[in-house]
Amino acid sequence: MKLGDILKGIEILETDGRTDIDIADIASDSRQCCPGCLFIAIQGFDSDGHEYIGKAADAGAAAVICQKPEAMQDIRSRGITAILVQDSRSVTPAVAGNFFLHPSRDLNLVGVTGTNGKTTIATLLYRLFTDLGYCCGLLSTIANYVCSERFETTNTTQDPITLNRLMRMMVDKGCQYCFMEVSSHALHQGRVNGLAFRGAIFTNITHDHLDYHKTFSEYIRCKKLLFDSLDRDAFALINSDDRNASVMVQNTAAKVYRYSEGSMAEFKVRIVERSLEGYLLNLDGTEVWTRFIGDYNAHNICAVYAAALLLGADRDEVLKNISAMGPVTGRMEYIRGKRGITAVVDYAHTPDALQNVLTTLKELKGNSRLIAVFGCGGNRDRTKRPEMAAIGARYADQVTITSDNPRFEDPGAIIADMKEGLDTEGLSKTIFITDRREAIRTAVMTAPDNAIILVAGKGHEDYQIINGVKSHFDDKEILKEILL
Repeated sequence: MKLGDILKGIEILETDGRTDIDIADIASDSRQCCPGCLFIAIQGFDSDGHEYIGKAADAGAAAVICQKPEAMQDIRSRGITAILVQDSRSVTPAVAGNFFLHPSRDLNLVGVTGTNGKTTIATLLYRLFTDLGYCCGLLSTIANYVCSERFETTNTTQDPITLNRLMRMMVDKGCQYCFMEVSSHALHQGRVNGLAFRGAIFTNITHDHLDYHKTFSEYIRCKKLLFDSLDRDAFALINSDDRNASVMVQNTAAKVYRYSEGSMAEFKVRIVERSLEGYLLNLDGTEVWTRFIGDYNAHNICAVYAAALLLGADRDEVLKNISAMGPVTGRMEYIRGKRGITAVVDYAHTPDALQNVLTTLKELKGNSRLIAVFGCGGNRDRTKRPEMAAIGARYADQVTITSDNPRFEDPGAIIADMKEGLDTEGLSKTIFITDRREAIRTAVMTAPDNAIILVAGKGHEDYQIINGVKSHFDDKEILKEILL
């Protein structure tokens, strides 16, 4: 594609060099540059792309977009085209859209946002429409899929270039639907700007990511951006049981629909029966057995059901397929082991999510002892640490506080922050083991027969980051080694 075509609709402050040249690819990471590519130098949060212009040029970049006037001379001296813009990050979605021919316009793209439930809803919609016979795409925390081909992911929502590249692959492979998690970080940074959403789903909003957003009101504002961007042909599906749901759609042009367990809504769910084997739900008057546990999963199932119908799927086929589905990786996955012990692995890493999981298990445990093993991530919101410890002690019979992903923080300091949330009674039922493997082993080995052990916080993750070093670590693998 010609550089001039890629730059259409972009406000350019200065151009030096030819724009009628062919561009082979685009990249915002110099390590991904190739001969004939366009490099976008972005002022990042941890690094500055302008410092890598030389490496991009050495790799064969034919043109560079930058936002620093002083970089223009450096680019000129390398004999490549230089384009100066006000903000490189903000033009990247439009550049990517132009280069990849706006693939989202050729898909039924549905975005899912909220604190909890994004992965479950997006993944189940992907599974459902695949089972209904469609070629689908999935962009999620766990992995990205183009039809059945899996691509690893690094963020809940990828950068604009990766998003458009994957969606272009989806269109070329014949995908008709794409289901996508949309994080508050991505909305704040404009990663999904310019995408044509067929619909958007709001799950809930609770305490999370305040290390990034600073205030809860700013966190809400960023989530709301997804619905503000919808056009009148799209749908906005909101969980009306969440008190902030109406805020999300205050300024949307889309048609608003609601799903709910306890309030007025177009799509209703009611829990008929609960057990550790699954839940019997009533969806708009029809009873459906599911292999999901947790009242919050009743909401997630209702959202999947509602979105599928809004996308035109047959109701009977949707209900039949929902009844056959199992849990999403790392979301309330359970392992039955020796001595009647049941281990549950869940991604719960926020106070609200941890409380939801523990409340569910406490209600279902009967006379069994409930043991919780969890920690808090390093270099993340510190204010939730004591709150999560307090929640663990409130609902579990026994608690082991351990490491999650300490990243660059001292694991002991993280645990000390969590300990501040425990009163005398909480301290009496809690032990502290920094090594997560040892914490899991201790919980299993000291558990009485028929106990339920929740290992929370990492879910699908198969790694742990300590002192900035990423090593293989999988809660499920460790549990199976000990239990089976």
